Order: sequence, then structure tokens, then C-alpha cells
Amino acid sequence: MKHPALRRTPGVRAPLLLTVPAMLAVAFLTLPLAGILVRTSWGELGAHLTAEATTQALRLSLLVSLWALGLSLLLGVPLAWLLARVPFPGKAFVRSLVLLPMVLPPTVGGVALLLAFGRRGLLGPWLEDTFGITLPFHTSGAVLAATFVAMPFLVISLEGALGGLRPRYEETAASLGASPVRVFLTVTLPMVAPGLIAGAALTWARALGEFGATITFAGNLPGTTQTLPLQVYLLLQDSPEAATSVSLLLLAIAMIVLIALRGRWTGTPGDRLDLASPAATARPEDPAGTAPDVLPEPPPGLLEKAPREPWPLHADVTGFTRLTLDAGAGTTIAVVGPNGAGKTTLLRALLGLTPRAHAALRLGDTDVTALPPHRRGVAWVPQDGALFPHLSALTNTAYGLRAHGVPRAMARREAQGWLDRLGVGHLARRRPAQLSGGQAQRVALARALAARPRLLLLDEPLAALDQATRARVRHTLRRHLADFGGVCLIVTHDPVEAVSLADRVLVLEDGRVLQDEPPAEVTRHPRSPWVARMLGRNAWPGTATADGLAPAGGGHLVVAEPLPAGTDALAVIAPEAVSVHRERPTGSPRNVWPGTVREITAGGSRLRLLITSTEAPDLVAEITPGAAADLGIADGSAVWTSVKATEATIVPL
Repeated sequence: MKHPALRRTPGVRAPLLLTVPAMLAVAFLTLPLAGILVRTSWGELGAHLTAEATTQALRLSLLVSLWALGLSLLLGVPLAWLLARVPFPGKAFVRSLVLLPMVLPPTVGGVALLLAFGRRGLLGPWLEDTFGITLPFHTSGAVLAATFVAMPFLVISLEGALGGLRPRYEETAASLGASPVRVFLTVTLPMVAPGLIAGAALTWARALGEFGATITFAGNLPGTTQTLPLQVYLLLQDSPEAATSVSLLLLAIAMIVLIALRGRWTGTPGDRLDLASPAATARPEDPAGTAPDVLPEPPPGLLEKAPREPWPLHADVTGFTRLTLDAGAGTTIAVVGPNGAGKTTLLRALLGLTPRAHAALRLGDTDVTALPPHRRGVAWVPQDGALFPHLSALTNTAYGLRAHGVPRAMARREAQGWLDRLGVGHLARRRPAQLSGGQAQRVALARALAARPRLLLLDEPLAALDQATRARVRHTLRRHLADFGGVCLIVTHDPVEAVSLADRVLVLEDGRVLQDEPPAEVTRHPRSPWVARMLGRNAWPGTATADGLAPAGGGHLVVAEPLPAGTDALAVIAPEAVSVHRERPTGSPRNVWPGTVREITAGGSRLRLLITSTEAPDLVAEITPGAAADLGIADGSAVWTSVKATEATIVPL
């Protein structure tokens, strides 16, 4: 039975015009390698490889290639980071310089090295007079030549890995108090380790096989610069059989390296698991694999109040998002608005992480505007949590404490306490890939809270949780925020979160503040169509008239408390205030429109009807299933809707 991955897609055949040249290419690449295997004197292979000149050249090759690898790591890793992370003038030129040794003929590279570091070169006389260093025809010259031709493999491989690493991990680490060097060593390098290892292996293999630049710049001196490739060159003249045996050794080393790195440097999938596939994202919830995502009660004593330290906030934000924000210590602000309103930009401006907006920020008596992100005392939970995949849940949570200098044992005890508070203490040893989305989000929340921030920024922190778990985590978060001495900003699309967690609701649209009021006021009088719809209301923007509103979508609405005529306004109508009839109603309603039911959805114990009309904007009505049955309501039914003037509210925009 064929493996599914090997089955050819039905109906797909390789065109003969492409197959024949492809096969010729494979033959062209294979025949020289086959020639080495066929011509190898297998009976004398051991003698050829253990000859004194060969072993001496092998030792020298290993020495030169390892030194070249060390220099490439020392110089190439920072260069790769610079190319991947920092915009600067001339970046394309620098990248071209990195690639140049890969396309330059090796002998030309050797000549260039000789003219730069030789005794009559640009730096050669200075190196010899000042330090007594002579590079040509010396082992150090062989190291320099090997480094010149091999380092690009490390830089290109690592730059690609860094380019694929989302900066959000590094930004989150900085928000937890980690310095740039600490972020690089503890987050960046471990996360790009596969690319670094692949680049290092390729660099070593290339340095081991270097010939042209070495013989041109360092010569071919036995025991000094005569590496294995140069030994092969000499043996071809005196002993072709021995040259073939040594070539076989170099071929075997190269093949071992490439097979070990298959799919890493070339970008082919190999046998790696696609992390975006359902198989990779389906994670066990429990060691047994069947336990639900339940939030247990925290152990006694974990919710004791910590000493409250006041950190009021003042921020002047300019750029795409423009606002002035003042909040007293212990204030929680829900930031709401449609996509693109500037919510995340506001958070990143407060962190100092975006050029789109700038925040002049004061926390307490400290102006932190000029401070880098890791020194601001601002902790951030991004939408996806950005847990460090190479660390366990416990070490993730302890990361901010360790960055602030807390001893390891104490940091882990406190981190375990925060995990227990949020009901994921039993998952402390698991890595993020072994957590469900809800569990990972709770660990990210625990990590931010454990970092002891002055300002807490939460970007939809509960979005990945199911309803039951969200309620429990919201309750725990509310208890913590009640005792939090700083200010907390929560970006959310959930009206329950905004009402239950926040002291104020900040409504943004196109980077501007539409409303900044207590949740109850925003709920009663939303000034944004988006917020009204988020709260489940009908929202009709339009122009105020003498007795109501002329909606932008046509029609007329009569209200009990009109605004001055000509005012840009928003009418808000609760779905339960919309009455639905099969015949035109008689009596007191001032607003009556014919319509057609276009959609019926269930919402709890009630039904929500989307009703369209040629005489008014779309309306959502809410009725009981019993009323729908009595009226014979179905999709496409012709109905009449009515709204009392006292049930419609209009607010100025």
C-alpha cells in the first residue's frame, strides 16, 4: 500500500518537454559523483586515508574550518541580525557584499585577500609593523580565506530565520523588562536555533572544502596551510588513486551535512511537521488527553492582597492615534472601536514600539517618554499571547521577574503562584505547543501580571477562552485589577468585558476619541454606530430633524426627545423595542414600516430577526420563539415593524 504522501495527484502528469531535461540534469549531477565511487580503490582506501600526509592535512583542515566557523559566528551573527532587524541606508549594498564571496571565483577572492592583507596590501604592512602578524602563507591566512568564502552561508541562513521570526516575541520580552541583549540571548537566538545550526553546519562544511582562495592567499605549505582540498590537488599529480580516496572522504562529509540539514536551509518541507496544520495545533488538554479546559479554584492564600503602589497615568499621543489620556491609579480603561480604529496602535505607542504614533508618557511622577520599552514598566499581552515556544509555562511566567533581577528560585515560586491563580498551575512544565489556545492565553496573562508592571496593556486577553472559562478568568482578573496600583488598558470587542472590567470605556474611530465615559453611560448613549452594534443595538446614523432623525439610509424616525435640526446624530434602538406584526399595526406607534424577514438567528432563549425595508434602514428585532410561531414568521415572511417614539434615542455625533 502506498503512503498517502507518495500518491500522485490524479490527472497530473509531468510534461515530457520538462521531464527529459530534468532527468538529464539529474544525470549530469550524479555522474561525477558516481565516477568517484567507481574509481575508488576500496582495498587501499584505509591506507590512503591513514597516510601521514593525509592525516596531517585532515587535522589542519579541521583546525582551519573550526576557527573559520568561530569567526563566522562572532562576526556573522550580529551582521545577520542587523540585516534582518535594522533599517539603515545602504542595506542592499551590504547584503550584496555578503553574497559576493558566494559568486566570486575563489581565486579572485584569494587575490583580493592578498591585496588587502598581504605584506604589500592595504592593511598587511600595518598588521605586521604594529602587531607582528603576517597572514599570507600562514595558518591564520588559511583561516581568513576559509572565513571569507564560508561566512555568507551563515549570514544568509540566519537572516532568513530572523526574518521569519515575528518581532512580537522580542517586543513582548522587552515589555517584561528584558534588555535588548537579554532579549537577543534568551529569546531571539533560541527561537532561531534551527537556522543558526543549519548555517553553522554549512559554513563549517564550506570552510572544510575551501581551495581556491586558500592556495592563492595562504599557499600550499605542508603542515601550515595544506588542507585536505590542497592535498587532493597534489595527490592528483603523484597518486590519483589516493586523490580519489581523499575526495571520497570530503564527498562523504558534505553529503552527511546536507542530509542532516534537509529541509532546513533549502526551504523544503522534509519530514517536519507543518505547524499550521490541524495535527500540529490540536494539543492535549490533559496528560490523559481527555480532560476539559476547566479552571480550578486557586489554592487558599493565593489571592491575598499585595501592597498597593499608586501609578497614575498621563499620556499625550500624536500620530495616527491622537488623544490625551489621564487616569488615576487603579483605573481600568476598556478601549473599543472597529478594526483599524487605532486601538493596537495606541497600546504600541505607550510601549514605544511603533513609528505610527508617539506617546509622551508619565507614570506617577516619572516621565518615561525617553526610556526604551524594557525600562518603562509597561507590560503587554498581545492578541496571540506570544509565549516563548522554547520555554515552559513556568519559565515563561518567571521571565519578567528574572529580567528584573529576582533570584531564580523566588521568581519561580511567584510565577507558580500566578499560574495557580489563573488555573493553569498544573501545566507549569508544559511548553506552549502542548497548551490549548485558552491555556496559553492564561499563561500569557499570568506572565504579564507577574512582571509587576506600572501600566498593564491587554490586547483582547480573553478572546481565546470559552465562555465558562472566560467568566472565571474575568472574575480573577477583576479581583487583581481592583488591587492594582497602576492603570490597565484592555482592548476588547466583548461588551461584557468592557462593562464588567472597566471603569471607563474609550471609544476610538480613525485614531480619534468618540467617547470616553463610564460603561453605563456608553451603554445608554453610545456615540458610535460600531459600539451600538457591539452592544446589540440598532444604530442609524443620520441628520436630526425637528421631530426626530432622517437616517442616511432613507426614511424618517420620530423620537420623544429630538436634537436641534441639522445636527449629525445617531439613533439607537434596542432590538427588544422593535415590535413585529403580520398586519399594519394600529394605535400609538409613531414609527411604522413594512419589511421582509431576511435572516433568523437564535440568541439565548430569544430569536433575532433581520428585517429589511424600502422605507427604512435594516432593523434587528428580538422576539420569543413562541411569538414567532404565533405569527408564522419564517425567512422571507412579509411583516410590519413598529417602534415607539419613547423607545428610540438619538445622540449627537
